[in-house]
Amino acid sequence: MSGISDRDLVTVLRPFVRATRPVLDGLRESDPFGLRSRVAPGVSGTDPEERGLADKILDTLASVQVPGTAAWARMDVEGRAHWWVYRVGRFTTLIAAIPGLGGALARTLPVSDAVGAAGEGLLLVAIAGEHGVREEDRLVELLASVLFQRELRLADLTLTAEQDAAADAAAQELTGELAGSEKRATLKKVGAAVWRLGRALWSVEDELDKRPHGRFYHQWLGLLPVVGAVGKYLGEWSGLKRAARQGRSWLERHGLAASG
Repeated sequence: MSGISDRDLVTVLRPFVRATRPVLDGLRESDPFGLRSRVAPGVSGTDPEERGLADKILDTLASVQVPGTAAWARMDVEGRAHWWVYRVGRFTTLIAAIPGLGGALARTLPVSDAVGAAGEGLLLVAIAGEHGVREEDRLVELLASVLFQRELRLADLTLTAEQDAAADAAAQELTGELAGSEKRATLKKVGAAVWRLGRALWSVEDELDKRPHGRFYHQWLGLLPVVGAVGKYLGEWSGLKRAARQGRSWLERHGLAASG
């Protein structure tokens, strides 16, 4: 029997979900060069020879598959979800590889569990968003199922005004400098926020073994000298992809997966 109640788990996951928004919204919605309103080269109807160099560069960028571009808008849901797997995977692995990005907290938490759990949670929220699922209760249920093997029904757990305010305060603490900031998010700010997300999940450390992990040989490789870091990396990467597959399965079971 687990030592943490469903209600206590929800108390941890609500702020986590709210704290992922500044990170994911910044990556998904930002359009610093106005690329979203542009189309791919040769489609606008304007003579290419009449364009300036800047326009040509921006047209080229608009054909790249990143959030906010015309190419991104043409991608199907599965294509965007696949992009998030690689973006979040590389991002969280970079943070794990450079502890300084997490500040003092990075020296007090195990990299694999803290950043690995936070990375999987961040990825699940991102993928759900691409399927149009952004309701907090559904996201909490998704994370509880994939990361902790708990099938929750938040309709049975009433959120009081006091609990809502407490979740907001906890989320702002997790996001730190990203919360309400109009400045461009830097790698260091986002890295520190991911470490704080890891800390939030570390508060239920006895449950973290339930999250998707790599294969058994990744764990063996991780114990070897010299190549141990490679084993940990491969294990986290494998676990991240398994989390993505399980997240998609959960969305399908609940009738929330978009068709395309």
